[in-house]
Amino acid sequence: MARSRESKIELTAYDDLFETDESRAEANLSKIREIPIAEIDEFPDHPFKVLMDEDMEQLVDSVRRSGVMTPATVRQKEDGRYELISGHRRKKACELAGLETLKCEVKELTRDEAIIVMVESNLQRTTILPSEKAFAYKMRLEAMKRQGERSDLTSSPVGTKLRSDAELAEKVGESRNQIQRYIRLTELVPEILQMVDERQIAFRPAVEISYLSEEHQYTLLEAMGYNDATPSLAQAIKMKKFMQEGKLTDGVIQSIMQEEKPNQKEKPAFKDERITKLIPKSIPRGQETDFVIKALEFYNRHLQRSKAHER
Repeated sequence: MARSRESKIELTAYDDLFETDESRAEANLSKIREIPIAEIDEFPDHPFKVLMDEDMEQLVDSVRRSGVMTPATVRQKEDGRYELISGHRRKKACELAGLETLKCEVKELTRDEAIIVMVESNLQRTTILPSEKAFAYKMRLEAMKRQGERSDLTSSPVGTKLRSDAELAEKVGESRNQIQRYIRLTELVPEILQMVDERQIAFRPAVEISYLSEEHQYTLLEAMGYNDATPSLAQAIKMKKFMQEGKLTDGVIQSIMQEEKPNQKEKPAFKDERITKLIPKSIPRGQETDFVIKALEFYNRHLQRSKAHER
């Protein structure tokens, strides 16, 4: 009995025994280093866009003044180069600021672990396009399923799918159905997906359109241009139904797009959010252009008065 008890005693390694919190912190800090930007590769199929907007300009100015405050996250590849997991905007800002290195934390991650970290870090952004969510959710869900299949080989594929869907839904704060709707957007042709990002096509009709074949989607794209209209949810559902029944043709698509929509709202006069956010909500739809023209006329009169006072 004594021998049995003794065999269960685990001795702490000498280094672990005398390791302090400070030394452990130093070990973690040793993984943070300045890495030449030329040695850092982009994440394959990275779903998030790096926009050259006002926020990027501010980030570039900040990097010039103070450097990168929060390290990017990378993992080292087999060829010795590094793969960027988190920090694509910071990397671009460093390039624009003329810096040659990027402060990075090097993590040991598998391909699927890297995908999950990449998606989690980018979903913290304040503005995320539907296409970005679509591909991010798809990549992460596939990675989670592969991890589940490896860790529990006795589970059925259906069980793994359900657990992955539920876990992802809980983590990102979306319903499982909504996540699947976003993933459906990855089946859209690029031109229509861009229209979803630019809010020219509403989200739910876009989900229904995703069930159309690529050829039919391009026919629909032409019909939208010809009729200067986008499909309502009812029209998109109707096209999907014809598609499932094998009855969808170019003529059917054109006929559906020519239908008058009940309570159809006029298209917004301006697509640029920098303009639309400055137009009061009290301005009736259709009168936005008049409001902007009057505002510009008032501003021009103000400039003329200012110049007159300067003389």
